[in-house]
Order: sequence, then structure tokens, then C-alpha cells
Amino acid sequence: MSKRIFIKFCIICPLCGLFNFSFSQKEETINEQPGIHDTILLGEYSQLLTDFIETYKDSAFYYGYKALALAKRLNQKYYEGFILCDLAYNSISVGDYTNALKYLIDATKLSEDEELSTNIVKTPFIEPYLQKDTETNRRELLGWIKNSLGILYGYTESADKKLNELLEAKYLVENKVTDMFLLAGICSNIVDVYLTKNKLDSALYYQRETMKYENSASRQTYNGVSLAVIGEIFLRQGKSDSAKEYLFKGIKILKTQDEDLIGLGQSYVSLANLYYNANLPDSGIYYANNALRSFHLAGNEIPETLDAYTTLALNYSKIKRDDSAYKYMVLAKKLSDSLNEIQLSNLGKFHSIGFEEKLRLKDLENETIVTKNRNRIILLSIVIVVFLIIAFILYRNNKIKQKTNKILQTTLSNLKATQKQLIQSEKMASLGELTAGIAHEIQNPLNFVNNFSEVNNELIEEMNNESDISEIKTLANDIKQNNEKIAFHGKRADAIVKGMLQHSRASSGKKEPTDINALADEYLRLSYHGMRAKDKNFNATLQTDFDATIGKINAVPQDIGRVLLNLFNNAFYALSAKASDFAKVSSDKSATADGNYQPTVSVCTKKVDSKIEISIKDNGNGISQKVVDKIFQPFFTTKPTGQGTGLGLSLSYDIIKAHGGEIKVETKEGEGSEFIIQLPV
Repeated sequence: MSKRIFIKFCIICPLCGLFNFSFSQKEETINEQPGIHDTILLGEYSQLLTDFIETYKDSAFYYGYKALALAKRLNQKYYEGFILCDLAYNSISVGDYTNALKYLIDATKLSEDEELSTNIVKTPFIEPYLQKDTETNRRELLGWIKNSLGILYGYTESADKKLNELLEAKYLVENKVTDMFLLAGICSNIVDVYLTKNKLDSALYYQRETMKYENSASRQTYNGVSLAVIGEIFLRQGKSDSAKEYLFKGIKILKTQDEDLIGLGQSYVSLANLYYNANLPDSGIYYANNALRSFHLAGNEIPETLDAYTTLALNYSKIKRDDSAYKYMVLAKKLSDSLNEIQLSNLGKFHSIGFEEKLRLKDLENETIVTKNRNRIILLSIVIVVFLIIAFILYRNNKIKQKTNKILQTTLSNLKATQKQLIQSEKMASLGELTAGIAHEIQNPLNFVNNFSEVNNELIEEMNNESDISEIKTLANDIKQNNEKIAFHGKRADAIVKGMLQHSRASSGKKEPTDINALADEYLRLSYHGMRAKDKNFNATLQTDFDATIGKINAVPQDIGRVLLNLFNNAFYALSAKASDFAKVSSDKSATADGNYQPTVSVCTKKVDSKIEISIKDNGNGISQKVVDKIFQPFFTTKPTGQGTGLGLSLSYDIIKAHGGEIKVETKEGEGSEFIIQLPV
């Protein structure tokens, strides 16, 4: 498994397009002959994926797809999880954030599979990652997933969110798995965050942690990079002698490793900056040119090349070589604009899948533009300011902003369309759950209609045979009363059908006076009967406490009904799960005096100041504090794979917000949950 490290010395270009499809001599060791066993090919393909991931990107994808297909065919889910992590890492490095996220989502689903560690075929590739038991194997895979997700957040979110994921990954695997290489990778990515924040003491601490884990690992692939990182930290701290010592140590190791040309080039850039600060620009130019040669050997122009151009311009400016300084300034400006435009395009594609709110893309765009402008101003303040160049820069900025606005408009349209589709899909899913409850509800009035019709037929026959006028009148009166009951129950069935059609119909978004008490009571019964239809043995106590004084409020009844149905379905699901668990254990806090668990759902409405409050409470298993902050996120679900879309609470949250209200949850693990909705009067 390649080390997930995107710090300044070994960042892989996410923006430079197609790589040359060339292979090293190691590829010649694989001849895909029919006699080679599939499991051997699986290990070799997986190993080639990790070997090429820092250098030959197309080769890594080529072997990654082959390895993934073999892993699926051989039902090797543990291999599949690691291959997906590597493919995600490789996708991040070429700017394909959308596919990177999809790979990580698939890997996360695999990590939840109880059969993850079943019948793992042992190869030299997988053996370093095998742990002592199934749970520890799962932690190992989750550690790699969260590490890669942290890197993805670094490009699409913020440094803080990246740091949170990495710290969570470290907590998950530290002192629990034997893979020191994984811990070294996590720590090195934490170093990247602290360097970005310019918290050098923290960066130095975690870099020493990185080297500690590397020295304990079976592979010391990145020792040269780690030494160079310490040199960069000392350089930023103004400790030139220590910086030079560590940079030369790192370069000495990196020069023997063909697979990390990026790290070697960045080490040369740091040396060039060191000599620039020491007023030795000739040495600075020498090492900056060495950096350029390393970057060019790595393939196409990459973001690190921008650092080399900038350093060359600074050093040439110091020796009054304005023509050369101008040349590299223009090259830096051209590359900066190109990278900025491609990065914005990649972010637009990523956010079009609806992973987060659309406004984050604009924040990232503004942050990118501010950073690039700051670097441009620093560069232009050192070299000769030419008015034509300034005019050109302003012109280019205007073009970039126009293109960015078009990207944002397209992204916004896609997000709105996707949101409408998701809402309709969730509605149809909930309609399916309603079917059983509706069938039960509608059967009752139909039974009354059928029964009273049969009674009326019998009364009519009796009346035809009766000669006593008073008795005939009595029978006629009974028939009339029965007809009234038939009409009543017919209207009741009609109301149920109309309610079902209203639930499935696309919402017009038009608010109308709505009886919240009636709505809550109706969907409570429908949800309960739907659960009973799925599980005949399921029973629960329904408690209602409706405030009759709240009257009607302006709301979209289809949308509020959908919210209530989602919450009721979740409550009954929690009760069913706890009832199953309770049958397997001898004691429970929610047990009654006779030793039986009594599932209960309570619904309460009341008026609080200028708001209507709806409380839905259950005594199920509750929600873990580890995930309670995530339950309103799109696609997040605690249900097993295939039993939940992860959209119900997310859409409910949006609906309540659109009504100007709030929805919150109070839960205690093992004792139950309470969802509280507040709507303005």
C-alpha cells in the first residue's frame, strides 16, 4: 500500500492531464498466461498498482482495474477494499475527485461487511495488512479509508475537516493494528495540515512521530522525504544550519529512489530558498534548476513546478538578471492560471454529485483566487513591475471570474435538479412502506360497507315478507341507519385513498391551513400498521397527547406528512430492533416488572410561545453519540446495507428548514430517542 502523503515534498499532480502510458521493467515480470493462477495475478496486479501510484498514473489505473475485477470475481472483499483505496488515492492525484469519493464510499460499505475477512488468500501484497482478527482487519481498512478521505477533504473542503478525519483515523488504528506504515502515512498528512496553518511546532512533533513509525515499519520507502520535511520545517523556523543538514540527508536518500522524483524536486526547491535567504543566489539558481529537471522527469508540468519557477525568478532578480527573472515570472503566471482553471473545473464536477451544499464550491473558489493573488503580488513586488503585465493579469482574472460564474451557475442548476429527484425518490420509497398500513386502514371501512350491505339485503327480504306496517317502518328505519353507516365508511375509505394520492403526488410547495394533530395521528397509525404488516409478531403501545388549542397552521401538508412518516418509521424500526435484542439477553433498563420489554412510541403536540412543538419519542436502542452529529447528512444511515437510503432524515431536515422551523434530536444510547420539531405559528 502506497503511503498517503500529500505534504509539500511529495504531492502528486492532480491537475496535469494524461500521463505517458509507460511501464518500468517490473511490468515485464507479469505475463498473463493461462497457466498463472488467478490468486497470484491478484497479488501481482495489486502490488503493481501500489508501485506505480506515485509515478506512472495511467499504469496504476490499468493494473488497479484488473486487480479490482479479479478481487470481485474471486470474492476477495479485503483485497477489494484496499484496491478501492488505492484507486481513490490515484484519482485524487489526477484531480478526479468525483470518482475518488465513489471509490471511498464503496470501500466504506465493504468495511461494514461481516464477511470482510473470510477466506483471504495470502499473497506478498496482502500479508503486511492482515491483522489478528476480523475486527482489527476492519480497523486497518477503515484507517486507510479515513486517511484517503482526509486527503480528499484537503482538496475539496478545508484544512480543519481534513485534520479531523486524520486524527480520527489515527485514534482508530493507533495501538490496535500492527501496520506502522499506515500510522506513518496518517501522521505525515497531519504534518501537511500544520504546515498549511504555519503551526511549525506541531508539524515538527508529528513529523518525528512519522519517522518513529517509519523506522518500526517493514518498509522505509519515505525516509528521504521525512528528512527533507524536517529540513523544510527548520527552514521556516529560521534554523538554516539544521535545515541544510536535514535537506542534504534527505536528498542523498532520494537520489537513490527513482520512484519519488517529486519529493527530490521539492527538496531542491527548499535548498534553493535556503540559499536565496543566505544571499547566495548562484547556489539558489543551481538547486532550482535541479528541481526543474526532477519535475520534468516525473512527467508533465505539475503544481510543484510553480515553486521552482518562483524560486528561479527570485534568485535571478537578486543578481539583477531581470530578463531571466521576467521569463520565469511569466512561466509561473501561465502555470498558475492553468492550474487554477483546472482546479475549479474539478471542484465543479465533484460538487455536482450533491455531496455537500453548493455554496462550499464558491468558498473554495474565493479561497483559491485569494491565495493565487497573494502569491502573484509577492512575486510582482520582487521583480520589475511592468504596466503591461499588470494589465494582462487583470484581464486574465476577469476571464477566470467569468468562467467561474458559468461553472457555478451550471453546478447550481444540477444541484437543484438532483435535489428534486432525490425528494421524489424518497417519497416513493416511503410510499412503499405506507402500502401495508394503508391496506389495513382501508380494509376496516370496506368491511363495514360489506357487512352493512349484507344486513340491508337481509332486512329488505324480511321487509318484503312482512305485512305489519309498523314492523315494515322499523325495518326501513334500520335500513336507512345502515345506509348512513355505509356512506360514512365509504367516505372514510375515500379520504384514505386521497391521502395516499396526496402523499405520492409531487408537492406544489403551496402552504394551506393544516391540522397538525390529525396529520400526526393519521401517519402514526399508518406507520404502525405498515410495521405490523412486515412483522406479525410486532406490537407497540401508542401514546398521544395532542394539544387541541393549537388549531391549524400554514404548512405544506404533503411535506410535513412525509417528515412525520419518516420519524415514525424510524421509531418503529428502533423498537423492532430492540425487541429482537431483548429476546437474546436477560436484563434491560427498559424491562417492565414482569421481565418483558414494552415497545412504546409517544407523540405530543403543544404550543410554545409563537411556535408549535411536535415531539416523537421512542424507547428503542437510541443513537450512538459517535454518529448523532451525522444523522441529518445525506446518504448517512445506521441501517444495514440495502435497508435504508440515508435520505429520510436529510430531506426531513430540509423540509422543516424550508418551513422556517427546526428539528433536533435528544438521545441516550440504550434508552431511546426523542425528535422534536418546532414550526412557526
